[in-house]
Amino acid sequence: MKEATGDNKRQFTRLAGLAILVLAFILVPFALFGQAMDRSISSHLQDAAGHRSAVAMILGMSLAADIVLPVPSSVISTACGLLLGLRLGTIVSLAGMTFSCVAGYRLAHRLGRPFATRFVGNAEMKRIEAFSRRFGHWAVILARPVPMLAEASVLFAGLGGMPFGRFLMMSTLSNLAISLVYAAVGATSTRFNAFLPAFAGSVLIPWLVMLAVRRAPAAATASE
Repeated sequence: MKEATGDNKRQFTRLAGLAILVLAFILVPFALFGQAMDRSISSHLQDAAGHRSAVAMILGMSLAADIVLPVPSSVISTACGLLLGLRLGTIVSLAGMTFSCVAGYRLAHRLGRPFATRFVGNAEMKRIEAFSRRFGHWAVILARPVPMLAEASVLFAGLGGMPFGRFLMMSTLSNLAISLVYAAVGATSTRFNAFLPAFAGSVLIPWLVMLAVRRAPAAATASE
């Protein structure tokens, strides 16, 4: 038990350090070259406004591939709001994320656990199994904002034979809430020319959620 607690603490420390490095990578250039970068982004926004259909397709397809590729979905969803506005950005983000969920569910259902473990790792599969035992089918909704655990929950639902209709309803509702939040962050950033802080938030928020989720079992184990 002590060894497991030590492993959890080391994992927490590594994740916290990585989150800090990612945030610094975004915020340090902003502090040094913020105005110039904002002007450059504003120029690209004007160009994107003339190609909304192409932008929507690219962003939607990127999110759809999230189940098999390391796509930063929170950043892409924020870009949806930034480049397409709140309403269309939410719709594109929702469509892409939901397609990814359906594809992951179907692939796991057909190809089994070796496929699922290959993409998210055995540790994440064990974590989502424990998560699902505690929360049941609600794990699909609760895990959606958590990097890696979100993908694992989709694959586990397909492996466990969760009824597809229930899975589709729960994942769609969760995706709608997430898409709306991130698209709102992106759309709001255009009003204040605060593009880089918006993207910093889209990176930091899911990492903080993941750290909190992974920290909780460690604290529970340490108290026993």
